[in-house]
Amino acid sequence: MTSNAALAGIRDEALAALCELVGRADAEFHDGQYEAIEALVAGRRRALVVQRTGWGKSAVYFVATLLLRRQGAGPTVLVSPLLALMRDQIAAAERAGVRAVAINSTNAHEWADVLAQLDRDEVDVLLVSPERLNNPSFREERLPALVRRIGMLVVDEAHCISDWGHDFRPDYRRLRELIAQMPADVPVLATTATANSRVVADVAEQLGALGETGSGSGSGTGSADEGGGSPVLTIRGPLARSSLRLGVLRLPDSASRLAWLLSHLEELPGSGIIYTLTVAAAVDTARLLRDRGHDVRAYTGQTDADERAESEGMLKRNEVKALVATSALGMGFDKPDLGFVLHLGAPSSPVAYYQQVGRAGRASESADVLLLPGAEDRDIWHYFATASMPDRERAERVIAALGDQPVSTPVLEAMVDIRRTPLELLLKVLDVDGAVRRVQGGWVATGEPWAYDAERYQRIAAERLAEQQHMIDYERSGACRMEFLQRSLDDDTAAPCGRCDNCAGVWFPAEVGSAASAAASASLDRVGVPIEPRRQWPTGADRLGVPVKGRIPSDEQAGEGRALARLTDLGWGGALREIFAAGAADQPVPPRVRDACVRVLAGWGWAERPVAVLSMPSRSRPLLISSLAQGIAEIGRLPYLGELGFAGGGPTGQPGGNSAFRLAGLWDRVTAAGLDVPAGPVLLVDDQADSRWTLTVAARVLREAGATDVLPFVLALRG
Repeated sequence: MTSNAALAGIRDEALAALCELVGRADAEFHDGQYEAIEALVAGRRRALVVQRTGWGKSAVYFVATLLLRRQGAGPTVLVSPLLALMRDQIAAAERAGVRAVAINSTNAHEWADVLAQLDRDEVDVLLVSPERLNNPSFREERLPALVRRIGMLVVDEAHCISDWGHDFRPDYRRLRELIAQMPADVPVLATTATANSRVVADVAEQLGALGETGSGSGSGTGSADEGGGSPVLTIRGPLARSSLRLGVLRLPDSASRLAWLLSHLEELPGSGIIYTLTVAAAVDTARLLRDRGHDVRAYTGQTDADERAESEGMLKRNEVKALVATSALGMGFDKPDLGFVLHLGAPSSPVAYYQQVGRAGRASESADVLLLPGAEDRDIWHYFATASMPDRERAERVIAALGDQPVSTPVLEAMVDIRRTPLELLLKVLDVDGAVRRVQGGWVATGEPWAYDAERYQRIAAERLAEQQHMIDYERSGACRMEFLQRSLDDDTAAPCGRCDNCAGVWFPAEVGSAASAAASASLDRVGVPIEPRRQWPTGADRLGVPVKGRIPSDEQAGEGRALARLTDLGWGGALREIFAAGAADQPVPPRVRDACVRVLAGWGWAERPVAVLSMPSRSRPLLISSLAQGIAEIGRLPYLGELGFAGGGPTGQPGGNSAFRLAGLWDRVTAAGLDVPAGPVLLVDDQADSRWTLTVAARVLREAGATDVLPFVLALRG
């Protein structure tokens, strides 16, 4: 037991550290902050802190780290999910006098220095990603020694542990294994602002055992559960954000939403974040705003890491009005005076929405939060939900392909016909389940029994559908917006905020300027997306009987192509999604769409005009493709040569698979037999481009038949 005098000394020391952290001599702890620090430092407890954004969760683990280090404890290991969050945490640590370093994918050149600092005990906090914990060399060479010396484990954004959570990361579930390896007296802290009761229970279980729950102060002694695990102290506080003024503006279409943004962006306070649901929407919106004189930048998972860091800094220094971002800019991004958060399209749950709007108004009296939902939101939610769910047949295929000899991910990709990104996610899930293991050189099967937990995934899918409906309910509700979000997070302190559009009346303008409407419509009417030609044959194709490897010879390559638009585009994407919707009838290309295609061709700027048009054969949309190709030929006064043919029964497999398998299914099955291919550039017309292997193989066939160049043109570019 720690004496009262000792506890008083810890509090004085902790308060002094807090004052140093925030740079104010009169700083005081928020309700629950010191209770968490005391549990970690004096009680060496396991604690879960669920508190609103801006409450000061980082102050808990930085102050606790300083106190533990002064007692002779080893470094704190802070598991952090995003690079932007790591950057902010390191900056905050420096202000507190805490020596923090990171090991992540962007600073490999610094790893040797970081490890040397650890060996010299010159590091107070080591920040690592959850994925790094399963890196074979780190796990086998560094982690055991680190576990022996660890002074505290901190799991930030801990809702990622839970497969119920909106930001589920499979690698987070390995943390239970790490905790099991640590000495029992090493304190563990998990923090999050976005967890309802179900997720709280799941996270607490991952930390070791279900324990008692504290409200605000989190007082209580707690005890081990019946299974004998260590108790987990859960400290939950009220999640209301009094600084936020919430609102929802329902507009009829994408053009109206963009026009509203053009009309009113400069009226929003300070600088902020404009969230979109897709990369294409973020890029297109940022381009439109820049073209109309607004100082904004796009920020997505596809943005270069250095550019993302630069953009974060510019937003923090108010050098841009906004970042137009996907969820890649989210957890932990810290700009205390962020003036607004606006959503073009709604996240898939109120919990996810609360997490993102929590970026605003963290240290200011007022910030504006406005949601502009879209009719396409449900389709986007469905796509991302199904893409992240493990599939039984695919999982069994991966396990069967692995043995006790390591197989690299690229080689495995060519063995199982699963694309790289979904394959990597599936491997992580199977790794957590114990069926496979990542080792030096790749992946091996563990030989442990594995069964697809259909009931679990059905339960998760059902819950996600319920959360989506809950988001729709939020949009349409006439009740207090903040109270709705609090109740979604099972906050029993929820009460009307008195500030949102439902409590105090609409605070935002609804009108849209005519010039803004015209500009938005023109932007959405923009057509033409480049299609980069394939330059390299896929790894593993030769193992599937395709006699190619390495670079595609230049005289067999396609030229740069064009698509009318991406399926995910805000503008023409909507019309294309209707054409390619499941169950949609095969019909001639609509005149409006054909005319837009002609505009793409008119602005192409090719080096040499094509001398003829031909089309790909299609089993599902022959009328669509042939009418498009013939219409282009007629308008361009070019001969239409007809369709390429399929040999040997046509392609095998399904579109969208792994590159090597897709190529193998097409090889020697596309033919130009019977076509009089001229010696010049030809325009090759198809309905969609996904992997681009169909166009690549067809171009090779046409080049061999005498075409000097092949210019692919498709209606829709997927992805």
